[in-house]
Amino acid sequence: MVVTERETRTFVSSLTFTPEEVQNILFKKIREENELIQTNITEQDRIEEIELLQKLHYAEGKTNIVSLFSGAGGLDLGVELSAMVVQFGEERAYEAFKRKEDYFNLRSVVKCNFVYSNDMFASANSTYINNFSSTVTKIAKDIRKVAKFPNCNLMLGGFPCPGFSSSGPRLLDDSRNFLYVHYIRALVQSRPEFFVAENVKGLMTMARGQVLSQMIEDFKAVGYHVTVHLVNARDYGVPQLRERVFIIGIRNDIGEKYGFKYEVPEPTHGEGKLPYVTLKDAISDLPLNAKDFYEGSFSSMYMSRNRKKNWNEQSFTIQASGRQAPIHPHGEPMKKKGKDSWEFQGDFNRRLSVREVARIQTFPDWFEFSNGNKENVTTNHKLNEQYKQIGNAVPVLLAEKMVRPIIKFLYEKII
Repeated sequence: MVVTERETRTFVSSLTFTPEEVQNILFKKIREENELIQTNITEQDRIEEIELLQKLHYAEGKTNIVSLFSGAGGLDLGVELSAMVVQFGEERAYEAFKRKEDYFNLRSVVKCNFVYSNDMFASANSTYINNFSSTVTKIAKDIRKVAKFPNCNLMLGGFPCPGFSSSGPRLLDDSRNFLYVHYIRALVQSRPEFFVAENVKGLMTMARGQVLSQMIEDFKAVGYHVTVHLVNARDYGVPQLRERVFIIGIRNDIGEKYGFKYEVPEPTHGEGKLPYVTLKDAISDLPLNAKDFYEGSFSSMYMSRNRKKNWNEQSFTIQASGRQAPIHPHGEPMKKKGKDSWEFQGDFNRRLSVREVARIQTFPDWFEFSNGNKENVTTNHKLNEQYKQIGNAVPVLLAEKMVRPIIKFLYEKII
């Protein structure tokens, strides 16, 4: 992918462009992505992928799933758990989720089958392989070089989001903002009944919403009814303040035949419902003297605002960086010194550990994250491989709640 001069040298806010300029940039980048497909994919790629498709494990009578940009598998695990909830009931599924042996026993009989998964992050791929069924074919390949995507009932994938994030430079023509074009290419080839994509809240406001509007139009153009939903993870049992966008697609003929319309599930936690899950609920039983936390200095940017919640609150958003991990709630709160300046108090002010942020992202304790297994790198580097996977993931319990209406429909009508 050619990196533009603007991407490497200059930050230009998407808000500085006129609507016409935004549209021209979007169309230009979409054309570039489609043209690159012709040069990136070789004849050998096509031959290899035809052979691969012939070896995939499909399961009759089950929801067959393809996962793109899968990372460590937070969205995928949530979908699998949702299938267990639909098939066996929430109580049994959630109890099994706590223990690897019980969960794997349900996995062996649940009507949910992951056919194919793709991501370029080597450590995340190792994590995925170690935690998911051995029948899934795991590919580590740039999606721009994938010639043929397999058929499925449900396609998952949160295309990369740094270019949309309000916490980073929001470059309109950042090449990462256009990987969704290849997600659409996959939809055209695979023709799933449904797709689910997750992204950051900033996607909704990029270029005053024009980026998202263009995406929706593109999804509609390939035969899908699309709805967009902004949700906060804490409203669904996640001990974290994390606003995310879910893009839900229903193939037109499915909507027409069955009259199915996706409605975002009602929040399960909050006022008049179950109490919010707190940091105390999530991590208070873990040892304070953890070994798996990122150590190092704190930048002026990090110290520009409060980073320490108390035990009875939900965590700040877990980011894909050990250096940016929130501070553990134990000890004294941070103190504000002045504008954009905070300081620590007391003698316990460490970052949340890998296992603690995994709990906050609602991964079960049996789910292990690869550290890359690289030699001659620091402990912090190895830990950051894990923080990155966890921070990039969709919280498992949020995914479970959001996909449950789709899984229920597939279970009752399709499989």
